[in-house]
Amino acid sequence: MKTSTNHQLNRGQFLKSLGLGSSALMAFYCIGTLASCGSGNDDPGPGPGPGPGSGAGVTGSASGNNIDFTLDLAHASFSQLKTAGSFVIIGDVLVAFTAGSTYIAVQKLCTHEGSTLAYRSSENDIHCSNHGSLFTTAGAVKQKPNTGDNINSLKTYSTSLSSDRTKLTVKA
Repeated sequence: MKTSTNHQLNRGQFLKSLGLGSSALMAFYCIGTLASCGSGNDDPGPGPGPGPGSGAGVTGSASGNNIDFTLDLAHASFSQLKTAGSFVIIGDVLVAFTAGSTYIAVQKLCTHEGSTLAYRSSENDIHCSNHGSLFTTAGAVKQKPNTGDNINSLKTYSTSLSSDRTKLTVKA
């Protein structure tokens, strides 16, 4: 007779067992794709909180070809965007409040190999940690990847801040 033992893994343990690296884990947590998985005792993952459509400070569409959403900057998930130098990933978009105190929105994936990008306030640019690509806050290529490949500029989106400075709208 053969017996088996069931082991329960939390979300992080499960993803690590699949061999996903830390960048992939961050991507899963940041875009909220696994928010409905697991039990109530899962480890909370890093990231800006629930994604668009969840009623958590975001309304509209932040994925696909029809980018048009509004962030409630008073909501706890996005209040960090009131501090210059901060950024969040919302769906397919990286939104940053730059060191120059302006809001920008660009595609979140590098045009080289699709790695998730990050805003660097110290350099006031957008960085890909995979191969070192750099982009300006306007999406232009600042530095090619360390592989020497040519890459395209980032897709950019318009941003507008409400007069009371509590709502940020991002549109294609």
